[in-house]
Amino acid sequence: MKKIYFIINLFVLAMLIACSNDGLDIDLDNVAPPANISALTTVTQDNTGKVTFLPKGEGATQYKINFGDGSAESDYLSPGATVTHTYAEGVYHTKIIAMGINGKTTEADKEVIVSFRAPENLEVVITNDLSVSKKITVIATADFALFYDVYFGEAGKPDPVSANNGEPVSYTYKEAGVYTIRVVSKSAAIKTTEYTTEVTAKLVLNPTASAPTPPNRQAGDVISIYGSKYTNVAGTNYFPDWGQAGQGSSWTEFDLNGDKMLNYIKLSYQGIALADNVTIDVSGMEYLHMDVWTADLQKIETSLISKTNGEKPVVKDLVANQWTSIDIPISAFTSQGLTVADIFQLKLVGTPWAGGTVFVDNIYFYKTPAQSIELPLDFESAALTYTWSGFGDAGFGPIPVVVVTNPDKSGANMSNKVVKIEKTSGAQVWAGASLNLEKTIDYTKGTTVKVNAWSPKVGADILYKMEVSTSPKDGNGNPTVFIEVHATTTVANAWQVLTFDLTSAAGFSTANKYDRVILFPDFGQMGAGAIYYFDDIKQSN
Repeated sequence: MKKIYFIINLFVLAMLIACSNDGLDIDLDNVAPPANISALTTVTQDNTGKVTFLPKGEGATQYKINFGDGSAESDYLSPGATVTHTYAEGVYHTKIIAMGINGKTTEADKEVIVSFRAPENLEVVITNDLSVSKKITVIATADFALFYDVYFGEAGKPDPVSANNGEPVSYTYKEAGVYTIRVVSKSAAIKTTEYTTEVTAKLVLNPTASAPTPPNRQAGDVISIYGSKYTNVAGTNYFPDWGQAGQGSSWTEFDLNGDKMLNYIKLSYQGIALADNVTIDVSGMEYLHMDVWTADLQKIETSLISKTNGEKPVVKDLVANQWTSIDIPISAFTSQGLTVADIFQLKLVGTPWAGGTVFVDNIYFYKTPAQSIELPLDFESAALTYTWSGFGDAGFGPIPVVVVTNPDKSGANMSNKVVKIEKTSGAQVWAGASLNLEKTIDYTKGTTVKVNAWSPKVGADILYKMEVSTSPKDGNGNPTVFIEVHATTTVANAWQVLTFDLTSAAGFSTANKYDRVILFPDFGQMGAGAIYYFDDIKQSN
């Protein structure tokens, strides 16, 4: 049996090595060893001491068990396989040894109690999950027990779920309602110990769609507290509690398909605290923004807390079962006498008190920008930061892209600043650079885009692309709403204006609010270390 598992692993290794030679570049040496290793241990109720091990873990391709009684270790087990071992009555310290694809191992200790005495002093704790609807968690503990079975009482689900003594087991019902749960605690004895009770699987409502995506902004126009769009103030504590657990309040970070948001459960009041000795000056900002979703709260009170003179609240109504986007003028706080130059905490209070749950995302202060990154783009503003992102280098990293002084002030372009994109040697055929716009395209300015381009060669295919960055993503993480238009350079080492008719692109619609510009120099050709320059991206009729 042992030889068979080694052969399987060698086969898998050979396949991975072959794949790496095909360009996947898999580095087995850097594959992490197995993690979170454990084993479900059950025993027959017949005074024989026959224990069954079901090892579990992450990243493991095989396991073996050191039984802890001086006997030989087990043969290697594949994931999902079990092994049995007969013990005399006693307490044993076993080891679960997990091996990964690269041969790295991780060990976990497991105490195995083999007792021919029935479990005693059974204690069962049953809780409703506060953030997942209809989910019940059971923890059963008893003296002399090795494991326990839970019958959750849902129709059509007669089989129990097993767990080690003292470890939790969870179950999610199809429907909310009242169910009879039976817990059977087991040792190696013939006799078992049971506990039966009724529980209510509760419906917990939560958003099924993300909050609206905030617009692109310059770093100086926003101070972000929580969210994925902007850079948040470092070290912020979103769950300082302030003694509210005693009110029945709770909190978690809710994950909606990878989109995380704050979740305050039975909100009495909860705080957000900046790191020690950190304050923010929001006197130059105009609004505090946040997005709030609730099924059962009527209002939310938001307070800014100043180190100088305390706190002042602003109350906003909420709409049930949808995102409410809230923008509170900073003047709503300063008009109450609050100093906003040294804010170090925020406080949220629910109405009714401790009676509802909220999900909160995109908490930030912002001001209306004096200038925005939008079409037309000429890169001349000293107040704006044009953050281009290159992609598609030979190793799939970013290719160099930066705003520079115009190296060739002549002909069609006498401006001072231009964008330099270096299509490095070996770069992908689809290498290019993107820029997020802070205002979406305005079609009243035209549906044709002109771009001043400087190419080192004649015949370079320049691909101009626009995306709706917030549209659903494809399998590669790219927005699915976009347009692409091609133009070809006809001169070398000189500026020329290229024209891109957006209406000629497949899928073009004026209903689409494109907010990202992407340039692909010499599209379709591998990089040769050539440099391209672009400028004056503007619309025309």
